[in-house]
Amino acid sequence: MSSRAKAAIAGAILVLASGSTGFSQVELAQVELAQYATAPQPAEVDTALVVSVDVSNSVDEHRYRLQMEGIAKALEDPKVLDAILTGPRGSILFMMVTWSDRPQIAVPWITIKSKADAAAAAEKVRKVPRQGGEFTCLAKMLRFVSDKVVTQVPVKAARLVVDVSGDGSDNCNPEEPSRVVRDELVAANTVINGLPILEGREAATLAPWFVENVMGGPGSFVLPAEGYGDFGRAIKQKFVTEISGISSQPSRYALQPGARTDARP
Repeated sequence: MSSRAKAAIAGAILVLASGSTGFSQVELAQVELAQYATAPQPAEVDTALVVSVDVSNSVDEHRYRLQMEGIAKALEDPKVLDAILTGPRGSILFMMVTWSDRPQIAVPWITIKSKADAAAAAEKVRKVPRQGGEFTCLAKMLRFVSDKVVTQVPVKAARLVVDVSGDGSDNCNPEEPSRVVRDELVAANTVINGLPILEGREAATLAPWFVENVMGGPGSFVLPAEGYGDFGRAIKQKFVTEISGISSQPSRYALQPGARTDARP
């Protein structure tokens, strides 16, 4: 057993032995990590997909639910399942990060290699409690992903993709701009794709901002959603593109709303 698995199990035992009747989200993540570490895993997956979701002050309860349900339904969609199951290794890793003033792991790594796995992942997404926060700290989220997530992928992956969605540009006055952290992730063989939600005061300028400050890596793209009501359509199309590797060409391009997923520059 690996040292990572042993550490995860030890943490979970401490949580369970505490006798607490209510676990925090961090503690529950420890338990899930221990379960993951001891379960049989594939030797390699096609894609390790990190889905990061903006839950800042502009995201009310209705918008939050549109995002969670959109991600869950995308995981259950036949086209997404086909992209997962027909890949060379027939499996992916999935994780979800929610972020506002600070980022946190909302759904720890889960392997999806069957319809049942996808359904289980979708239910985890649906049950994620809403995280409060005021600001859109995108650079801080990318730093968290760079330091705490992509360095700890539990299974070898042919592709590592970070999926960033949000309805605004970074408004946290970060010490390091998002493009600096983006470039660091790209240098570590990570592809970053953007899903700007074009609703609110930045609707007209957000997609170009994502292209300049978020999108990075071979074949990376920006696929906008025309408001929160269009999020479900956009995330499903985005998953198909990312998981199937359609966009794995070395050139960078941006997909427009409703564009074909096999678009080329």
